[in-house]
Amino acid sequence: MRHAAAAAHQCRRAINQQDYKTPRLTLLVIITSTVLGLAGTDLVLPAVPTLPTALGGSVALSQMVLATFVAGGACGLLLFGALGASLDQRWLMIAAMVGYGLVSLLATQVDALGELVALRFAQGLFSAAPAVFAPGIIRVMFDERGAIKAIGILSSIESLTPALAPIAGVWLLHVAGWQASFSVIAVLAAVLSVVLILLRSRIPNVHPTRQGAGYVSLLANAVFMRYALSQALTLGALLVFVFGAPAVITLTMGGTLTHFIIMQVCGIATFIIGASSAERFVGRFGAETMIWFGSTLSLLGIVLITGYALLGFNDPRWLALLFVPMNFGLGLRGPPGFLSAVLAADGDDARGSALVILFVLLVTAGGTAFAAPLVDDGLRALALVSVGLSALSLLVLWVLPKRNV
Repeated sequence: MRHAAAAAHQCRRAINQQDYKTPRLTLLVIITSTVLGLAGTDLVLPAVPTLPTALGGSVALSQMVLATFVAGGACGLLLFGALGASLDQRWLMIAAMVGYGLVSLLATQVDALGELVALRFAQGLFSAAPAVFAPGIIRVMFDERGAIKAIGILSSIESLTPALAPIAGVWLLHVAGWQASFSVIAVLAAVLSVVLILLRSRIPNVHPTRQGAGYVSLLANAVFMRYALSQALTLGALLVFVFGAPAVITLTMGGTLTHFIIMQVCGIATFIIGASSAERFVGRFGAETMIWFGSTLSLLGIVLITGYALLGFNDPRWLALLFVPMNFGLGLRGPPGFLSAVLAADGDDARGSALVILFVLLVTAGGTAFAAPLVDDGLRALALVSVGLSALSLLVLWVLPKRNV
């Protein structure tokens, strides 16, 4: 029965790929929807310090504007992952984008900071849908190498969001006040909702092959957990370092935020090069080899930074160069690693994608919380936390079984 179901699944995928030979516009809309969901944090970020003055309330409450969005996003991952296993994912994404736009519009009308905090949870909830559904849609539209290339493009554009969205947020804040970022999200969400409705027939309807399997089944799936956890640990190791780097650079290395920005620009550029090259390397060496190679290179990159600190060096200008291998390794292993996790979910794409992203959030949050008290100890302490996470990623790859290709 299992082989018959797999054969039927491959047949459906072949038919879908035949129907979507030129999916560029569809892919662009899917990517734009996902990036807009991510922008809900970074576009609003510059306005957060101004909110107590504009709406009343404390500085601590204004930080909850960020925290409740993340909490809502985590709940949204699980909610839409479950709904996507039984309902038409195209209509779910349209409904989520409509909800995202309406909540963003309501946010511009609030009179109190507490109201905005509550709305941010709902905004985060709706923002999660495109990220949950995009990998499965991409899997159906392309063959495996094409899907790796598409996920590489998606990852590359997503990596630019934390760098560019705050810049746009600062400009919007100065031009039209704190409401402007919410207004822009509302307008873009409305436009994307209309486009998604018009393109609905060109977006494949992903049919789950494991109806009712649930999250528990995925958590018990050792092959899925191998790719999901290793993806989360490798990416989480990098994000923990990035989140702690500004404090380490300015407080213990005698540097400025300019050094951090240069480090980030070099890192993002290198990640994009790696992610855009992943499909070619996978075609030559195979997905499994690139997952191992990228994970190992990422670990060696953070070990290099740790060694630099252990030897007593403390010049922040070198971080930009030292940060390159870690980002390039993640870029090479990210697209095939994520796709392997989705494929290992055995047709339960929405729940699989939701769990991978949720694992990334949990690893990053836990690692950042663990590293926070160590920031005063400088670069060495922060880097060692990331070394531990990267090493765990390789351990997971070593211990858990790989996907049969």
